[in-house]
Amino acid sequence: MGRSRGGFSTKVHAVTTTGGKPLHLALTPGQQHESTMAEELLVHAEGEAFIADTGYDAERIRTNAQKLEMKAVIHPHPSRKQPPPLDRALYRLRYRVECFFHDLKRFRAAATRYDKTATCYLAVLHVASMLLWLR
Repeated sequence: MGRSRGGFSTKVHAVTTTGGKPLHLALTPGQQHESTMAEELLVHAEGEAFIADTGYDAERIRTNAQKLEMKAVIHPHPSRKQPPPLDRALYRLRYRVECFFHDLKRFRAAATRYDKTATCYLAVLHVASMLLWLR
C-alpha cells in the first residue's frame, strides 16, 4: 500500500486453535503471496484439518496437508476448472482466525506497527498473543 516506518507493508500469517488462540505467527513482506508460507504453517499446525482461505489454494499445499494426515479444507480459487469439493461445515470454523486477527488489532502497537524492524514487530505480536491466551 504505502511506505511505513517498517517498510512497504507486512503480512501476518497465523496458525490458531479452533478456539482462535494463536499457535504460530510468521511475517512476510506485503508483496509476497500467502501460499509461499504454507509449508511453514503446516509444520506448526495441529489437528485433523488444515482450514485456509483461497490464497492457499494450490495442489502442492493440498498434497502436503494429506502427507501430514490432515484434511485440506481450502476454498477453491474461482479460476479452477474442476474445483475440489469443500467441506462447508469445517470451513465455517475459519472465521475464528479472522476473530483472532480482530483481537490482535485491538492492541494499538500491533495494529499501527510503530516498530521499524520485523523482529521487533513480531515480538509485539507475540506479547499480544500471550495476552490473548491469558484472557
